[in-house]
Amino acid sequence: MEQLKNEVINLLQQLITIESFSKEEDKTAELIEQFFTQKGIKTNRLLNNVWVKNKFFNESKPTILLNSHHDTVKPNKQYTRNPFSPDIEDGILYGLGSNDAGGPLISLAACFLHFYDNPNLKFNLIYAATAEEEISGNNGVEILLPELGEIYFGIVGEPTKMDIAIAEKGLFVIDCIAHGKSGHAAREEGENAIYKALKDIEWFKNYEFPNESEMFGKVKMTVSIINAGSQHNVVPGKCEFTVDIRTTDKYNNLEVLEIIKQNVSSEVIPRSTRLNPSFVSKDHPLVQAGIEIGRATYASPTTSDQALMPFKTFKMGPGDSARSHTADEFIHINEIKEGIDLYIQLLQTFNQHFDETLAK
Repeated sequence: MEQLKNEVINLLQQLITIESFSKEEDKTAELIEQFFTQKGIKTNRLLNNVWVKNKFFNESKPTILLNSHHDTVKPNKQYTRNPFSPDIEDGILYGLGSNDAGGPLISLAACFLHFYDNPNLKFNLIYAATAEEEISGNNGVEILLPELGEIYFGIVGEPTKMDIAIAEKGLFVIDCIAHGKSGHAAREEGENAIYKALKDIEWFKNYEFPNESEMFGKVKMTVSIINAGSQHNVVPGKCEFTVDIRTTDKYNNLEVLEIIKQNVSSEVIPRSTRLNPSFVSKDHPLVQAGIEIGRATYASPTTSDQALMPFKTFKMGPGDSARSHTADEFIHINEIKEGIDLYIQLLQTFNQHFDETLAK
């Protein structure tokens, strides 16, 4: 096991040396392919997404997806170190993407390899290293899922200190247009679009959705941009404003969008409704397995690729989300090693209780 841990840590060091900004992950995808190919494992690739299946994959068994992303944001301008130099100092590995999400990515890979040729697993495993997570792109996990078949559950590798994020807020943004009629400001002409917009903005400020989440509280709507008018003496015929909306497990994005359309007079144009909230009960057998091995559960305010997964998921991985996208990003080597052990314990515990799960 120690050898396997060292191998994946070395893989992470190699990944850090390669620029893999969103939509530019081809070189890290090649490296991940090579890593599994050298171990005699057949790889699959779609664009910059790479996935592998366990040796005894059986269509009659439920499938657990182990997923994390290999794209990164661009380096924070406050970096004092070389973001592409994977230096290890005092047990700490530095480098862009080391924490988000390199640590979870390679820890899940080690977990997959540990179980790869186990003939006694009562479920299948698919490990998928995917692209474009940092921009919620269309050519990441979303384009891959149809290739994977039915998924029973997804474990999404993100830095959570190895606790289990059983819920995640959804996100969508709408652009609204209040239509009026232009006229001269000195005469009783026109219909002021700003005044019409203000009525709707007041609704966004004060409206409370009837159903409140135990995990997240209320759906939150924030008007964040407004734009109208061309000069002081012209009544504006159009007023545009933007609303940031954070949804909870009580509503999906389309349900919230429909309520908005029923209550405002402005034209409502959603940019995307893909990033839905997610939630899995503490009673789910995989969550229970996590609790059994001492992991805490919580609700995450940040979004991840699990927003694009139409099956039960939770977010779990080594590292700390507070370090994500910061200058001089890092992860502790011990966090990675403990993460590998805990992922393995999680699946072992679930495997042991699998027959009981089916009986419920």
